[in-house]
Amino acid sequence: MSSIEKLAEIFSKFPGIGPRQSRRFVYFLLTKDREFLQDLSSSLLTLKKNIRVCEFCQRFYQSGNSNSKFCNICSDSNRNNHLLMVVEKDADLENIEKTEVYNGKYFVLGGIVPILEEKPESKVRSRELVNLIEGEVKNNGLNEIILATSANPEGENTHSYLLNLLRPITESGVKVSTLGRGLSTGTELEYSDKDTLKAAFENRH
Repeated sequence: MSSIEKLAEIFSKFPGIGPRQSRRFVYFLLTKDREFLQDLSSSLLTLKKNIRVCEFCQRFYQSGNSNSKFCNICSDSNRNNHLLMVVEKDADLENIEKTEVYNGKYFVLGGIVPILEEKPESKVRSRELVNLIEGEVKNNGLNEIILATSANPEGENTHSYLLNLLRPITESGVKVSTLGRGLSTGTELEYSDKDTLKAAFENRH
């Protein structure tokens, strides 16, 4: 296998990247100078340095010199402890934060539940989510869970799975809401603009 084919194979493992696009990445890199490639290599090799997973929301965050087990959002005393938004991935959380319309806490599922998946608990952090919610209901008065999954088939399937998973908790009085349909069908939260997300949040039901 040539170096071009090897690198293209690696790029093809990225989310949403197929064989054709992965080769375009390789040929793009071949046009760049040595300094660019060294900078890219250095960034990749140090990517996980000082990166931790928040023990509350499960997102990746830069810890710096801090020994805190929580990211800047989860350690912020001004956040609303009564709201918890469940998102699929870190990029969704970041996009929602940019809207500045939500001030509650988050939980990152770490994936989606594919349609016809026989072991959904292996695809998302379902156990961690349930444990977190039970603790927050008991200790911090959590009273609303917002399911912010994408408006596509996999997102809808994940949403249905979460509703069933959380049914025992919701029967105890905790509200579960869903983002309103400011989101067009087929839309991923990661690529939604600020106004669309704001409308979806304000029209949740």
